[in-house]
Amino acid sequence: MYAIEVENLTKIYGKGVTAVTAIADATFQIEPGELVAILGPSGSGKTTLLTAIGLINEPTHGKVVIDGAVVADGGWLPGLDLKRIRREKLGFIFQAHNLIPFLTALENVMIALEINHLTRTEAKKRATELLTALKLEHRLDNFPAALSGGEAQRVAIARALANRPKVILADEPTAALDTENGKNVMVLLKELAVENHSAILVVTHDHRMVEGFDRIFEVRDGVIVRETGKN
Repeated sequence: MYAIEVENLTKIYGKGVTAVTAIADATFQIEPGELVAILGPSGSGKTTLLTAIGLINEPTHGKVVIDGAVVADGGWLPGLDLKRIRREKLGFIFQAHNLIPFLTALENVMIALEINHLTRTEAKKRATELLTALKLEHRLDNFPAALSGGEAQRVAIARALANRPKVILADEPTAALDTENGKNVMVLLKELAVENHSAILVVTHDHRMVEGFDRIFEVRDGVIVRETGKN
């Protein structure tokens, strides 16, 4: 079963003569364990595509299937609990780490688990394991202001992985990092995709950051113009 299935996904903003097609007829599948990039310049539609898959931006046409569950077919399905699906099946990593400034690194990860009804003891154990795996065991009690950019982004990655999502969506996760830290984050995402059997879809405009990706979709003016990688 695919982690992500997209069929003829289209997003149009506005109507009539003012209508703008941000994404046109995108179709692809991503397997668990794959690391896939959406590559394109600013304004190409790549973030619109990511947010439609992430149940944030309702598509105009087309189908989206997450972990075998149809979530959109010409728009959101009636009665769909979007918040629950986001919480249980999706993890998000953004350009800004978006950590809560008055919580420690450990607490920033724990809160994602407690929202999903884990006890505080269970949440602390899981968060500690994740942060240790990401080589942040010495930073558990540090607040975001005391972390480097790369460390803060690793905390954000731990938070995204906390509930073992089937799909992780990352929007320009290395844009605020230098080249070395950016590449380290991408290597880390690849390792996590394999180890956790999660599909990871990364939006980026930087060709330097997609070394080692399983596949790359290049987007221009809302259209996937090329796919490279696996046949």
